[in-house]
Amino acid sequence: MTLATGIILAAIVVLLLLSAVFSGSETALTTASQARMHHLKNKGNRRAGIVSALNERRERLLGTILLGNNLVNILASALATSVMIQWAGEAGVAYATIVMTLLVLIFSEILPKTYALLNADRTALALAPFIRTLVVLLGPVSMFIQALVRVLLQISRVQRGKSRAAAEEEIRGAIDLYVHEAGGFRGEEDMLGGILDLVNVEVSEIMVHRKNMFLIDAAQPTEKIVADALSSPFTRIPIWKDDPENIIGILHAKDVLRAVTAHKGDLDELDISTVALEPWFVPDTTNLRAQLNAFRRRKSHFALVVDEYGALRGLVTLEDILEEIVGDISDEHDIASTGVRPQPDGSFVIDGTTTIRDLNRRFDWDLPDDEASTLAGLVLHEAQVIPRVGQAFTFFGFRFEVLRRQRNQITALRVTPPARETAA
Repeated sequence: MTLATGIILAAIVVLLLLSAVFSGSETALTTASQARMHHLKNKGNRRAGIVSALNERRERLLGTILLGNNLVNILASALATSVMIQWAGEAGVAYATIVMTLLVLIFSEILPKTYALLNADRTALALAPFIRTLVVLLGPVSMFIQALVRVLLQISRVQRGKSRAAAEEEIRGAIDLYVHEAGGFRGEEDMLGGILDLVNVEVSEIMVHRKNMFLIDAAQPTEKIVADALSSPFTRIPIWKDDPENIIGILHAKDVLRAVTAHKGDLDELDISTVALEPWFVPDTTNLRAQLNAFRRRKSHFALVVDEYGALRGLVTLEDILEEIVGDISDEHDIASTGVRPQPDGSFVIDGTTTIRDLNRRFDWDLPDDEASTLAGLVLHEAQVIPRVGQAFTFFGFRFEVLRRQRNQITALRVTPPARETAA
């Protein structure tokens, strides 16, 4: 073997190593945890900052990597072909094709990409400075390629960029992976997913309906109002005048106590309406994320919900929204709920006002909540009639039997879920 041939073979080895670096960096930089890189960058890790910067311009990054990878692969193949032709004549072309295909496939594609996939963060941090240098050097060519790709995408009418829905699905997938593989539990999955769900849920779906609201009539004697306020399990109570829908203020138990303590003389001479806070009304179509931000801005915990005509529909509190994330929050003053009562036969006796979202989260059911927010509402929507006591329906694999009805409202149902398949 001549010196020239040895130099060419050494060059082929170097080019294959560069190809492996390009392939591994492509996999590592695109699969590395962006959340972890962001965290490391905030802690002062310079290489993590480079990884984040490269991913912010991912099109340019991929263009540079693919350009470099193709250049070294083509050059290595050309050199190998020239050597093989010297050794085997015209048949050397076929030999070079077979040998280089195997070498590139094993040592420059599968091996580096598999390693990078298993050690994405570490590999990305190690190769980031080198790739950034190449991005700078090959910038003009890469920018030309990007421009050409944009034109082709526009001609094909392909949308660029990641949609919000796609990003949300990626986060949900990461949460699910954490729960099932990283030792988490279902409650954590519900809490993390609950944060993402806030934008998809309206206050009308979680509010306390107006028929279940605790109200105080401002026309009552002050002594009776104070007694009602102190006997109530609630801290904030709407007060109305002339009509229950005419809410004139919100009584706070602490404000009532302060006013009563400071007042001298006959308690009935105290105008309790002067103690009430101004009511805050919000549309029933407000999503929970917007309402949570509004609660924080106003430093308030309580809002009244109205429909498009301004009619009172119910009330929503900060605690209601937090419960959508962390589940039920109870204290020593809360009235114990018996809305769901398991039965020995595997069925459940459930109050009609129980929300479908709560049932789905508690029992891992998949009942739809697009058209109705409560269990009674779901039955009414699907049955298209107001059922009699004793009537039973089967929807979505569940059996619903009406146990109690008050006028036109279903107050209790027996729900039998579909039998779950068990492993033999």
